[in-house]
Amino acid sequence: MLRYTLMRLGIFAGCLVVVWGLVYSGLAPRGLGDSNGLWVVLLALLISAPISFVVLRKERDRASERIVQRVDRVKANLEANRKQEDDVDDAARAQGTAS
Repeated sequence: MLRYTLMRLGIFAGCLVVVWGLVYSGLAPRGLGDSNGLWVVLLALLISAPISFVVLRKERDRASERIVQRVDRVKANLEANRKQEDDVDDAARAQGTAS
């Protein structure tokens, strides 16, 4: 998951540099008044999102598989604990009826 996040940040940083260069060279429009920095960041986000969606598809699938495996492991542990607790309760009931 960390790898995917770092790759996504890298794509955003690359887009930010490119957009900044385009805005300050005059090839892309500048923001209104003092909003130029916000304009550059928002434009970089807008451009990097579809690039990340396409380029990082395999990495995103790998990350989601690891998350599913963790969730399944936690569910299995919870079920094992619940079964163990039920077995203890059943043994306590059996001792209570035997005496």
